[in-house]
Amino acid sequence: MSHAKPLPSYLVQRYHGWKATTHSENRAWYKRLATEGQRPRAMVISCCDSRVHVTSIFGADQGEFFIHRNIANLVPAYAPDGDHHGTSAAVEYAVTALKVAHVIVLGHSNCGGIQGCLDMCTGKAPELEKSTSFVGRWMDILRPGYERVSKTHEGDAMQTALEKEAVAVSLENLMTFPFIKEAVENDMLTLHGLWTEIGEGTLECLDSNTREFSTL
Repeated sequence: MSHAKPLPSYLVQRYHGWKATTHSENRAWYKRLATEGQRPRAMVISCCDSRVHVTSIFGADQGEFFIHRNIANLVPAYAPDGDHHGTSAAVEYAVTALKVAHVIVLGHSNCGGIQGCLDMCTGKAPELEKSTSFVGRWMDILRPGYERVSKTHEGDAMQTALEKEAVAVSLENLMTFPFIKEAVENDMLTLHGLWTEIGEGTLECLDSNTREFSTL
């Protein structure tokens, strides 16, 4: 039996407002998107955090980005084990079917997932250590990154350092996918790592050679 309930009234009102204005004024564009399919130039892997508004940051229109969101914008290593892999499936579809030219991993400041990883790795979150914790087992992807960061950072600096390390780890894991490695080596695909400071609105880009971020 379904337990779905009617939408909250404020969402219904917002939908009708969008349908009467934005959609109505751009009807031809939406029909074209529907009939011709999507042709995004880039895939963006970002955090589920509601404060991270990918399309606003880049001023993107509908149909420009293929966006995948998960906890702490992580990408697991290539693991074709027949299990469920939502992020890996999204990456595979973007690169092999949509043939995007760019894959962007976008991290952000004050990330709750990263804070959870820090708490788990320092013994402050025993609930995340349980095998039944989906968040904990997902954040295991970043444990090697925590080990690296913990050697050079401490205190409040650990949070930001690990947020940026999550971007670097995800890019490294992307290169374990054979179809991504091949596309990158054949100059058909480029990978990019970014981190945004939500309060300041700044955007930093990762240099894969130095593993350092610099402001755009």
